[in-house]
Amino acid sequence: MGAVAFDTLQFVETLKDAGVPEAQAKAFSMAVRNSHEAAELATKADLREYESSVRNDLEKLETGLRHEISNVRHEISDLRKDMDAKFIVIGAEMSSVKWMLGLIATGIFGLLVKTFF
Repeated sequence: MGAVAFDTLQFVETLKDAGVPEAQAKAFSMAVRNSHEAAELATKADLREYESSVRNDLEKLETGLRHEISNVRHEISDLRKDMDAKFIVIGAEMSSVKWMLGLIATGIFGLLVKTFF
């Protein structure tokens, strides 16, 4: 954290001009200066530095998320292609099963006709 500028001499002079005895004015000045030193106050420069750091972190995060989203889109596209290929195979197998069931049904019907007529 940066230091807060505090002009102790001007502070003492201001208090003396207002009628405060010099010893008291110096004591007030030291107390205020010590309180500024003890306090961890952020300066505008500190805040600008922090803002810059946060912006950099957010830009990195955004870039990473864009890459992740792109990867997920590619994976989804690959899955769709795989599913389409499997549906084509399943469709072909279903067609074969239909033919087999048709032949079996025809055979059974032929046996029934032969048996009863």
